[in-house]
Amino acid sequence: MEYIKKPHLRRAWAQIHLDRLERNLSKCRSLLPDGVDLMCVVKANAYGHGVGNIIPCLLGCGVEKFAVSNLIEAIELRELGVKGDILILGYTPPENAGVISDLGLIQAITDEDYAKKLSECLGGKTARCHLALDTGMTRIGLRGNAAELSEGVKRILTVPGLKTEALFTHLSVADSADPGDIDYTKKQIELICAVKSALAAEGRDIPVHFLNSAGAAYHPDSRSCLARFGIMLYGLKPNPALKLPVQLEPVMELKAMISQIKTVEPGVDISYGRKFTTERQTKVAVVTIGYADGYPRQLSQKADVLIRGRRAPVLGRVCMDMLMADVTDIPGAEVGDTVTLFGTDGGETITADELAEKIGTIGYEIVCGISRRVELIEDRR
Repeated sequence: MEYIKKPHLRRAWAQIHLDRLERNLSKCRSLLPDGVDLMCVVKANAYGHGVGNIIPCLLGCGVEKFAVSNLIEAIELRELGVKGDILILGYTPPENAGVISDLGLIQAITDEDYAKKLSECLGGKTARCHLALDTGMTRIGLRGNAAELSEGVKRILTVPGLKTEALFTHLSVADSADPGDIDYTKKQIELICAVKSALAAEGRDIPVHFLNSAGAAYHPDSRSCLARFGIMLYGLKPNPALKLPVQLEPVMELKAMISQIKTVEPGVDISYGRKFTTERQTKVAVVTIGYADGYPRQLSQKADVLIRGRRAPVLGRVCMDMLMADVTDIPGAEVGDTVTLFGTDGGETITADELAEKIGTIGYEIVCGISRRVELIEDRR
């Protein structure tokens, strides 16, 4: 079948502001202590922003190091022209060890057993790796005190075929201003640095990295060879309640259209479940986006959208492909108007963090949840 170019439907789309991404990247770089390199985390389709948009832009800005979640994402980056380092932070089945080696990828090693299985599947090839240390996240990695971790690292260093280039850990509460959490973060950092020192004392000089977005913003430390910037690149805060040392700009704005407007009398039920009933004559706008596009159903009757620079409350339950909004107080609202689900319209702004707060989640989940049927459109201004 001959390829048919998809039209821009102007149904539900996300504007991806690459100029904002470039400015955010520059500001992230400004936070780095001397000697600390930058690694861009582009897992989950660049946090929902589209690697096809984000990777060429970052490459054009001189980025050479990237992190992803899995092998499929890593392969996609190679196909997009990434020739530098790609760190796979998550699990790769050992039988794919040959692909890791052939593509020059870096695999996170989580424990000794996994290291041995990966080695067995290499078939004499060599794979680059970073060893994960669990210093307090209680997720992946070796766990123990400095001495125990050092011994575990040394055992993995003897596993054939694995070229260990760094040790790393993840800071679990670096985005918190609570004194107890600040102390916890410091202990995490000191633990991995103690392991580095213990190995160096035996002649094994292995770099470590532990700075994520929040770590680089609030706990900059030149002992980390890398800072793995994720959410801040895309203009969201690690913790919306905590001020950042730099001003960022949201890279994504989510848009849709008004497809119909109807005026109904008081006492009319709106959407599934009859959870909202009009109390006055109401102009109801049908908006071309729903939970299948990644706009959470939990936002039903909790959120606003922006139309003609004004807020319009969401009425009733969000449907799979549509939602309804109250445009009674928005003069001139008509079919074909652009609706902003999050972003800026005129003097009004709705952020992903605002929506997240309404349903007890984080802005990360809002942007990562945008589905593949939402068209991602590059925007430079």
